[in-house]
Formats: sequence, C-alpha cells, structure tokens
Amino acid sequence: MKVLVFHIGADRYGLPLAAIRRVLPLMALKALPGAPPVVAGLMNLHGAGVPVIDLSALAGHAAAARRVDTRIVLVDYTGPDGVAHALGLVAERVQGVQQVDDGALAPAGVLAAPFLDRVAGDAQGIVQLVEPDRMLPDALRALLFQGEPR
Repeated sequence: MKVLVFHIGADRYGLPLAAIRRVLPLMALKALPGAPPVVAGLMNLHGAGVPVIDLSALAGHAAAARRVDTRIVLVDYTGPDGVAHALGLVAERVQGVQQVDDGALAPAGVLAAPFLDRVAGDAQGIVQLVEPDRMLPDALRALLFQGEPR
C-alpha cells in the first residue's frame, strides 16, 4: 500500500493514498471563531468552503508549524451515515509517498487515538497509519458538516 508520510512531532504517520484527493501547499485559511483549536480554519477550494483540521492539534500536540514542507491534504471524509465530505488536513513535514508492505503492518497494541491504525517498521523507524474516516468525534463532525455533502 502506498502512503503519504508526514510527521506529528518526531513521529511518522502515513495516510493511505487511496484516501487522498489532493495535496495542496499551505494556504491562508479563514478563521472560524468559536471553533475548537483542532479546527485550523476554512479553505476556499474552487468556490466551496472546506473545513481544515490540524492533525498535530488533533493528536494533542501544538498546532503544526508553518514550514515549507507543511501541506494541506484534501481527503474524502465519510461519516458514520455514509455521506462523504471534503476535509482538509494540515500535515507537518510531509516527506512524500512511501510503499508500506501490507504484510508488515501490525496492530499498534495501544489505542492512543481512534484515528490511529496499524504500524510498520522500516530503516527509519515506525510509521503509523491514519484513518481519516475515524478522525472526527461526533460533536466536531456535527459542527463541521451541517450542510450538504461536498
């Protein structure tokens, strides 16, 4: 399986390419007053507003640093109701695409966050998969997706 590798702090994570629509440069986002700190803002994608979540903040760290290799990864988020929505994810230190052998993936053994999945080791250490569809708690999902599917 091919994954887009990025960092949260010192740790490597991977988003399956099958879940990714596009990888965009970091852009100005509209602030959403009153939104929780994990909501980085709202981006304009071809005239449509798309909510953007900061993966570092979601994992309990400081917000992602605005670096040359910080990106917004656009994914299709499918909620429990089966409706798909566009969702932007701020990912820090995006390294690129890496092949992860499905046979090398194993359960993490610890459920630190519901959006984290299996792990695989390589010469650079451990990479842990991120599952976008398990990313948003009910209250946050309700806040971000009150309108029509995107």
